[in-house]
Amino acid sequence: MGGGTRAGAVRLLVVLLGLVVVAGCASTDVETTAVPTFAVSTGTASGEPGEPDRNGALPTECGELLSAADLGALLGLPLDSVTVRTTIGIAEPSVGRTERVACRYSGTGTVRGTLLDINAARYTDAAAAAAQWGKNTGVEDGTRRDLSIGAAPAALFDRARESVLMVTFDDDTLTFVLPEGPRPGGRARGDVLVDLALRVLPVVGPPRTAEPVVPSPAASEGPAVAAG
Repeated sequence: MGGGTRAGAVRLLVVLLGLVVVAGCASTDVETTAVPTFAVSTGTASGEPGEPDRNGALPTECGELLSAADLGALLGLPLDSVTVRTTIGIAEPSVGRTERVACRYSGTGTVRGTLLDINAARYTDAAAAAAQWGKNTGVEDGTRRDLSIGAAPAALFDRARESVLMVTFDDDTLTFVLPEGPRPGGRARGDVLVDLALRVLPVVGPPRTAEPVVPSPAASEGPAVAAG
């Protein structure tokens, strides 16, 4: 009886070990399954944050806002054919601007020249950002169309050879300039710009007030400060 009991125990142990090995293999397969994603497209369509704020500061590298590879993929360009240049601006206390980052994306392959400009600016508060957005949109040329990108007020301007999207959200403003160029499927420039804004807004950072300030119409008197 003792020998039979031991033999049964050994068989039970072998079965249990086999189940553990099978379960381990199954979990390994699941963990290594790759899901292609855009590096900066982790937020929702409403512009909610997808990454933590960088201690209240804008990214200092444009590749953190939108990588050259992601823009190339969006425009249907060959791999490694887009470069990006970062320019750090200065504060402008007179309008409450505390930071500014300018990004220029250029083509280096069959499509050369400027592909996209992005200007991101941060202000002392949402009211200052909304006021400057109102001034900038008030002097922009082109056919204007007002829209909302999630909770963010925006204005789209179409011109003959380029389109401009100007967005304000909390204490930030974003300006996108898309020249005429390659767009897969013949997408409208405005559609591409909205897509870009949805990718960049989550990276700028989480809102620091309960709700974004609704911009009021800009006054016509006085010079406007440069966009952004």
